[in-house]
Order: sequence, then structure tokens, then C-alpha cells
Amino acid sequence: MPELAIQETTSDRLKLLYAALESGTLLQIRKLLNNLHPAEVADLLESLPIEQREIIWELVSPEHQGEVLVHLHDEVRQHLIEQMETHELVAAAERLDTDDLADIIEHLPRVVIDQILQAMDEQNRKRLEAVLSYPEDTAGGLMNIDTVTVRADVTLDVVLRYLRRLGELPEATDSLMVVNRENRYLGLLDIRDLLTKEPELTVAEVMRRDVEGIPADMPASEVARLFEDRDLVSAPVIDGEGKLLGRITIDDVVDVIREEAEHSVMGMVGLSEEEDMFAPVPASIR
Repeated sequence: MPELAIQETTSDRLKLLYAALESGTLLQIRKLLNNLHPAEVADLLESLPIEQREIIWELVSPEHQGEVLVHLHDEVRQHLIEQMETHELVAAAERLDTDDLADIIEHLPRVVIDQILQAMDEQNRKRLEAVLSYPEDTAGGLMNIDTVTVRADVTLDVVLRYLRRLGELPEATDSLMVVNRENRYLGLLDIRDLLTKEPELTVAEVMRRDVEGIPADMPASEVARLFEDRDLVSAPVIDGEGKLLGRITIDDVVDVIREEAEHSVMGMVGLSEEEDMFAPVPASIR
């Protein structure tokens, strides 16, 4: 089973870490951490007692610390943030894209937040403010703002040339969002149709109008069910006026499903999924 394989891998890595810590071979630990995905590093950190966790955290490359923080549960993340200097936090946060930054910014000291906002251009600052204006357990809190939009009256050939100029598409992009001049959501242009239909056709002739936008205030749990029921890869998020705000991808929804599963399991033993299992006893046992 995949889950068992992941557990075995984590267990093996923990054994390597403990052995390296005991022998003092920190270079070996750095190499191990550098070869892991940030989510895997986060998993290891959460599996360690606090003292060892702090040692390992110091060995995580500064280039990757921001991404690792994104994948940590709140209590562990907060503890590690408290161990970092202001300049370290600013450097870690500035390496994140706006969506990931929104996930951790509430945990950062005010002085760090101010420095980050001052360094941002106006567009990214507005994007960050848009995400932060919604609770994190809603569609608005989940959404990404790296959305590629097109107009309904242009041809597919024009869209293709536009995408070539962009150079790359955001991850999990299976369609482009079609909007009008007021940024109201009209429908989707599937990448498959863009590539296979006649280039002289307009977006309006090819676009899908049957995919409704997700209201920004929809609870995250409902968003997850919607993705599951409709086999969605991505979906638009709209405000009360039907204006496009961003999009939610399957990756965002998988995180919601995982967190709900963790909440269910931890609830069975009387713990919160955010609690640090290696925290002092009074903080974990009620």
C-alpha cells in the first residue's frame, strides 16, 4: 500500500537522522535534506522531538526553509518561526509565491510582514490582500491567483501566441479562464480544445459554459466534495458579482482532504491535528 511505503520511508529517514546526530556527521544530514521535497522535510521535522527538530531545522537550506514552513502544521511552524531571526524570516518569505506566502503570513511577526509588503510590487500586494481577505477554510482562502485569463472574442491563434509569450503555465493548468472586460467569469477554454481546434475559431465558439464558478465563501469541505463529484483538476473562484478572483487546483483540494482525515484520526484520541505530539505533556493532554 502507498501509505505504508511512505511510513517506511519516513521511518528509514528518521533512523538515518538519529544515527547522523549521534555521530555528529551533520554534512550527511544536509545532503539528505537537500534531496527531499519540502513536504518530506516537513514530515521529518514533525516526527522529531523538539530538541532534535531545532537542530535539523538549522541544517535546512535557507533557500528551502520558506517552502518547508508552508507544509508544517501550525504549532510546529510557529515554534520554528520563533527560533528564526527577522532577516532569516524575510529571506524565507520572499522566496515564496503569493499563494504560499498567504498560508504562513499570519504566523509571522509584524515587523517581518511590514518588510515583505514594502518589498512587493503593487500587483502582488493586491493579490496577497485578496487571498488574506477570506478565511483559510473557504474557497477564497484556498484559491491561487496565478490564473491565466483570455477574452471570448479573440481567436485561438491569438491565444496560442499569447501563451508562447508567457513562456510557461501555472501548475495544474488544464484550462484557461474566459472573462469579459469587467473581469466577470464567462467560462473555460480547455487546453485540449485550444490545441486541437481550428486556430481561426474564436474562444467564444469553443469555450465551455457549463462549468460554474465557485463562490469565494464556499466552505473548503464543500469545495473538496465538488472536485470529487465532478473529477475537476482546477476550477474558477468568483466573488458575489461573478468576477473572477482566482482558481483552485486539485493539489489544494488534496490538502483539504488530508487535513480532514488527520482531524478525524486525532479527534478519536482527543487531540487536535495541529498539536505538537512532542510538546510538553500539559500542552498535549487534556
